[in-house]
Amino acid sequence: MDTYADLVFFGGPVVTVDAEFSVASALAVTGGIISAVGGRDDVAPYIGPATRVVDLHGATLLPGINDSHLHGCAFGMSTPPLSLDLGHPAVSSLADVAEAVREAVERAPAGQWTTGHGWDTGYLDECVADPSRLPSRHDLDAVSPDHPVVLYSFSGHATWVNSKALALIGIDRDTVAPPGGAIVTDETGEPTGLLHEGAQALVQNALPPLSRQERTDAIKSALAALARLGVTSYTEPGLGPGGDGIMRGALGAETLDVYRGLLADGELTARLGVLLLPTGMTSTAEEFARALTVLTALGAPDDADPRRLAIHGVKVFADGIVPNKTAWMHEPYVGGGCGSLCVGGETDAERIAEIDAMIRHAHAAGHQLGVHATGERACDTVADAFAAAMAEHPRPDARHYVIHGDFLTAHSMKALAAHGFGVNMNPTIKWTVADMEEEFVGAAGAAYAWPYRDAIDAGVRVASGSDAPVTHPDWRQGVATMVLRESKAAGRVSGPEQRIGLAEAIRTYTIDAAWQDFADDWKGSLEPGKVADLCVLDGDLLGADPHDIPRMPVVLTVVDGQVVHDNLRD
Repeated sequence: MDTYADLVFFGGPVVTVDAEFSVASALAVTGGIISAVGGRDDVAPYIGPATRVVDLHGATLLPGINDSHLHGCAFGMSTPPLSLDLGHPAVSSLADVAEAVREAVERAPAGQWTTGHGWDTGYLDECVADPSRLPSRHDLDAVSPDHPVVLYSFSGHATWVNSKALALIGIDRDTVAPPGGAIVTDETGEPTGLLHEGAQALVQNALPPLSRQERTDAIKSALAALARLGVTSYTEPGLGPGGDGIMRGALGAETLDVYRGLLADGELTARLGVLLLPTGMTSTAEEFARALTVLTALGAPDDADPRRLAIHGVKVFADGIVPNKTAWMHEPYVGGGCGSLCVGGETDAERIAEIDAMIRHAHAAGHQLGVHATGERACDTVADAFAAAMAEHPRPDARHYVIHGDFLTAHSMKALAAHGFGVNMNPTIKWTVADMEEEFVGAAGAAYAWPYRDAIDAGVRVASGSDAPVTHPDWRQGVATMVLRESKAAGRVSGPEQRIGLAEAIRTYTIDAAWQDFADDWKGSLEPGKVADLCVLDGDLLGADPHDIPRMPVVLTVVDGQVVHDNLRD
């Protein structure tokens, strides 16, 4: 053997995720590339004096996890110490939120903004007891009359502020929300402190922008957390001018520059794919077309390794989300309303034309498109627009995809499958909101949400992402949810007919996520010649009770042959 392996594994199942989903028992890594897969005899010749030989002791070796929809900088920003943790179970009530804010304000210098992330009305006692009870500025004013407070919901589609913040921003009863956004008001017409969708930009524009050091610290924090979870690749789904008004610019163009710096310094410990965001949550086709011209300036540097940092295309927002009743549905929500597209235009027809024009323009320019669409009608509109753009400008292997696709219809699935397009679904969001959604779309609608089984059976390529910081980027919970369809709050089964098998679930986080990245020929499975991105899970994943999967520790993570997390007993 001229070149010995750097790493050799044996003694546990090696889940290759190849075309047959074959399971081997040994694997060798040489120079960052998988050099052998098979049994112990197949890897024995690769063992040299400097080879690290790992006895898995029954642990499971998997391809590195590819979270194909994750806001890395925002995820780092949303976690302590950079932000208050207001998610469940850290808080369980509006009173808990107020207490967390009170403690933070007591430590803050005069005038400093206090930020928090993760509140969810589905897990706040007062809101659960009375669904009409929503968070309000009054809940915060008593504990923070003089410090401005801005608290981001778990979904990223709603922001909650106190009266001091409203005053500093200049929002009052006469303020007009941007198109597609909403300033929630009380029965007297006064702002309650809740801002939905595009109206959140009013807050973001008033906040001091993140410094380069803050962005760097946030991304490093995220990378460390991802390494501990076995995540070796992720997609930042929207960085650019349109992100300047989201979470203090965490999705802005400057964040991409920070990623480039980390890559140059050898500190980017996961592979990164990027969708650029020319415009924000609301825009017109004309604004989008103008902003699209910035893409050349934001292109990856010539000396960047495209396997470590690649720009794949652009992101567009088509509608909002179900809990805000801003997802565009065919059938009315419980209590009325169908939502709408969140682009410019006075009528549905005009807004459809705007989305069509955005998609057609980006497609003709050669970009991959990832389009946020959650409601039934929004998904149909986007799928039809993809098909129309392809008919007008035929392109081989464009790999456009619907982002989220909560209520992807049979019509949408047929259109996507016919053209080789995909959908990026979110099992950890399904797990989080399954019970809460019933009050918006009824029991049958909530059960259908994120129709994995139907989409796969229709021939749509399905990838999975956490949408962190919307949910914690724990693929183990995602896999369990796809297999079980059980909810977080009540543990009830939500849509058993949409369950998929364990192998199918693993594919959505590995080879099918790699397909979304145009990278399935060199990553996403454990086959000779592919990059050595690896995840070791303690225990037998294939034989485990799905309920136990979220508690199985990740004990080793390898990116490009380099160990980035190690808690493995050799």
